[in-house]
Amino acid sequence: MRVFSIVTALIVAAIIYVFVFQRELIYNFSASQSDQENEVEQASVTAIQAEQIKDKKIVSVVVLKSHATWVDSAVLVRGETRAARQVNLMAETSGSVVSTPLRKGSFVLAGQPMCEIDAGTRGASLAETKAGLAVARARVPEAEARVVEAKARLDEALINDRAAIKLSKGGFASETRVASTTAATQTARAGVAAAQSGLQSTIAGIQSAEAAVASADKEIERLVIHASFDGILESDTAELGSLMQPGTLCATVIQLDPIKLVGFVPELEVNRIQVGATAGTRLADGTDVRGKVTFISRAADKLTRTFQIEITLPNPDLRIRDGQTAEIIITAEGKQAHLLPGSSLTLNNAGTLGVRLVGLDNIVSFVPVKLLRDTINGVWVSGLDPEADVIIVGQEFVVAGVVVNPSYKETSK
Repeated sequence: MRVFSIVTALIVAAIIYVFVFQRELIYNFSASQSDQENEVEQASVTAIQAEQIKDKKIVSVVVLKSHATWVDSAVLVRGETRAARQVNLMAETSGSVVSTPLRKGSFVLAGQPMCEIDAGTRGASLAETKAGLAVARARVPEAEARVVEAKARLDEALINDRAAIKLSKGGFASETRVASTTAATQTARAGVAAAQSGLQSTIAGIQSAEAAVASADKEIERLVIHASFDGILESDTAELGSLMQPGTLCATVIQLDPIKLVGFVPELEVNRIQVGATAGTRLADGTDVRGKVTFISRAADKLTRTFQIEITLPNPDLRIRDGQTAEIIITAEGKQAHLLPGSSLTLNNAGTLGVRLVGLDNIVSFVPVKLLRDTINGVWVSGLDPEADVIIVGQEFVVAGVVVNPSYKETSK
């Protein structure tokens, strides 16, 4: 057992030595093996070509001589229509509805009355507050007269006080008289302060009365609920006689002209879209409309990692409704692309989408492409050279490296 352990340790040490100190030798061995495999593969392709030529088993294909064209790229998004504006008109005061209800679907104008609530005693309350304001304002002249009277008494007390002080210095007035005039001066100053305080209190009373009048006016304004903008009623207004409380729904108004189209763009495509880009939209019923991108979100959705975009569409006849699904095509920066038949696209053994081309000596090659747009005339793809010979018939019967017998077809102008 001990000998077996020693042998195992020696083998492990040898392996570590080879991988650590003889790494270049291993790399060179691997590279030589790879080169040998490539040579074998190339020899295999060459052998296939030679066998094709020998046995005359060359496949005939149809080749399109395609020329690249500058086309507008596009981003395809699915979304839904949404009203440009929507508001739920709520009551701000309580009372019974005294207006005839408007039915849903009606077109309303900004400022049009939607619901009217019974005024109750609010008119009397407004009259009372206005009367209180008038009384408060009537007290102002009296308060101002008291201030003037108090200031006059203060002036008289100051004159008497100065005279008593001068007579006292000449020995013609007693200290008692001086003290009496000084006390009278302090009393007069207190009277002025009291009169001024009374005037300020009267002014405060006026402001309080004005606030009460404004509150009563506002309460009366809340009795009628108006439409905020031109739009369509999505619900009936409150029924006649129903009781409204603050927060009770009066009606829902939506604006459908213009209308918004909201979609979500993957993070790999969002940078291709710019605000102001033209967007074509096809609704579920087949209606085609065009609009402009007006908003691109800066924050991704936390679950889907997509970015919200908004497109504004004209809707003067209100044909487009809120909540319809739509397919959106947004124009992006253009690029060189080829218009090919959709049948020419194929997959290689790795599952990569591409086309098969005919090159020098009629040898087939596979080139991956990126699908840009699908149209009724074919598909626009990028990833090819400006001029490419694309196999459009027979591409499924050949592989890269084989020789074919091509019949060429020019692109229709």
